[in-house]
Amino acid sequence: MRNTPAHGAGLGLRREHLPDLRAAIPDAIDFFELAPENWLDMGGSRRKDLRHISERRPIVAHGLSLNLGGPAPLDEVFLQRTRRFLDEYGMRLYTEHLSWCADQGHLYDLLPIPFTADAVRHTAERIRRTQDILERRIAIENASYYVAPAIAEMSETAFIRAVLEEADCDLHLDVNNVYVNSVNFAFDPRAFLDALPLERVVYVHMAGHYREADDLIIDTHGAAVIDPVWALLEHAYARIGAPPTLLERDFNIPPLADLLPEVERIARLQARYSELRHVA
Repeated sequence: MRNTPAHGAGLGLRREHLPDLRAAIPDAIDFFELAPENWLDMGGSRRKDLRHISERRPIVAHGLSLNLGGPAPLDEVFLQRTRRFLDEYGMRLYTEHLSWCADQGHLYDLLPIPFTADAVRHTAERIRRTQDILERRIAIENASYYVAPAIAEMSETAFIRAVLEEADCDLHLDVNNVYVNSVNFAFDPRAFLDALPLERVVYVHMAGHYREADDLIIDTHGAAVIDPVWALLEHAYARIGAPPTLLERDFNIPPLADLLPEVERIARLQARYSELRHVA
């Protein structure tokens, strides 16, 4: 297995692409990402495929169900299983959403956490415990959402900064999520991005979405990335350099070859900003 950090431009690992990846992994793909929840119980040929890929490219783990901001107890059994899984395949980075998704059962959606001091303390404590169990520093992703939190004692960017500082963890910047929320809640995406704790960014997501109406975007990860999101990525790179960046495609999944131009576009932008690593 590889045990090196992810770098460059990556692609989400989808089962639909496994036959192509068995034959050859395209040079354009520097790393892959997967959700541990979708692979922990896999055996047989799927585990062989994962072993084959992990020996050739780094893999990042991106969680879907940890419920960091929720009221239910942290699932420490799941975290122990996840740590063993990460170790087995040499995955050095684990990221999760700054959201909540369960209350006496999973809700199958990522919901915003109230922007309050109490929520900062609650969420940060759970992140610290997660890092202790995983024996890794983790990164937390800014989430997309469709209903603003009912209680807000601070701005979302101040809330994100406070959680990351109190938990002492890193930021997983989802550029498309910033854009989606900027349309749905009518704010300037560049100003929002600039207000984030960019010095903590270690990982970036890019994705497409579905425009339901002029003032409503659904974060589907089911279409090509649009030009305003590419422009926002370049704005981020101009501030922070070019961290490892992944193209997400979770629905309407085309052939592997059809996704490579977007992965290559990420790589070209990274080459332009690779010498930078600062926050101006």
